[in-house]
Amino acid sequence: MKHYPFSALIDQDALKSALLISAVDPAVGGVLIQGQKGTAKSTAARALAALMPEIAVVSGCPYHSHPDDPELMTEELRERYKAGERFDRERVEVPLVEVPLGATEDRVVGSLDMHAALERGEIRFRPGLLAQANRGILYVDEVNLLPDHLVDVLLDAAASGVNRVEREGVSHSHPAQFLLIGTMNPEEGELRPQFLDRFGLCVTVSGVRDPDRRQELVRRRLEYEDSPAQFAAAWAEHERALARHIASAREALHSIELPEETWGKIVEMAAEAEVHGHRAELAIAKAARALAALTEKPRVTSAELAEAARFVLPHRLRTMPLQLGGEIEEQVDQVIRGTLESHESRFNSDGVASGAGAGGAGETADAGDAADEAAQGNGRQGQSGVHELQEEDAQVPGAAAAGSLLFSHLKKKLPSGR
Repeated sequence: MKHYPFSALIDQDALKSALLISAVDPAVGGVLIQGQKGTAKSTAARALAALMPEIAVVSGCPYHSHPDDPELMTEELRERYKAGERFDRERVEVPLVEVPLGATEDRVVGSLDMHAALERGEIRFRPGLLAQANRGILYVDEVNLLPDHLVDVLLDAAASGVNRVEREGVSHSHPAQFLLIGTMNPEEGELRPQFLDRFGLCVTVSGVRDPDRRQELVRRRLEYEDSPAQFAAAWAEHERALARHIASAREALHSIELPEETWGKIVEMAAEAEVHGHRAELAIAKAARALAALTEKPRVTSAELAEAARFVLPHRLRTMPLQLGGEIEEQVDQVIRGTLESHESRFNSDGVASGAGAGGAGETADAGDAADEAAQGNGRQGQSGVHELQEEDAQVPGAAAAGSLLFSHLKKKLPSGR
């Protein structure tokens, strides 16, 4: 059965934005999706894989090694490649690997191949789920119910891009570069704060409230269950357009400019939110750059910083990190607006004319346009919309609903429906 199309999901712009940001730059640190059951968490995560560009792999390699890039090969293949050997290749879909709730550590990281040991006396490594997920997506449903040591293993591998195994006479390492997506229902248990901080982005989802949208949601789901192939075909044009948009954003990612003053804003946001460590700053910078690529801008502006911070800061706040909702979102919004307004006020008081330097009139226009777009996007429940922008040389984006910046842009770029 085909997965439910990503483009057919009703609303949930924040959820979809976080996933698309990670699809463009998996180095952002993965996505944690919190929400009650039946809110499309798993559906959206599984649908994302179909939008990712196919990857070139060495034929028969269980780790999906790249045939031409030594940095994306196993150590054995890298040595052979440096010696002049060239490998047969094939193109495959991005792997989507799910970690079952009852998975053992051996199943996740790999283990000794007992068959080879008993039959031939050979010490051989048997790849696990981390190997299968290399260069793909590793999806963990109910991540909060996994044992802590398994969560730690997954997050360590996601951060380092390498899986190292030392056990039973086996010493083995292999690349494990994947996009980690975890879902959880806070009502069934919480994730410890040190694990929360390891996820780059976090989004909280709730059910669609508008009666007309709920009706459309049910209709689409019934159409899909009655004929998955026919339903997928009806959304194929939109899916192809979105996949091309992701591929284009990936190509543009490393050419996106991060102006010098951007770093000051990022650091001030994190300091004002009183987050521990420096993962927040890195995640905001990477997410903002991916957003700029997705919205086809040449550089990061305050609009992208504000949007990125809405995904990066809520689960890192030192007060009530797990009680996400209106109160936390309002607190994050105050941090964002206060930081950007303070920064722009100092910028103007220094006597710097609008348009001077990297953060001049260009950013003012971009930020204002983005905020206007956000105001026209679909509002989410519990959000206050976009505050009126101040009439200053450098305008600061208001409290837009998370996800509205990107989807205001996409609604202009992509097919409108079936």
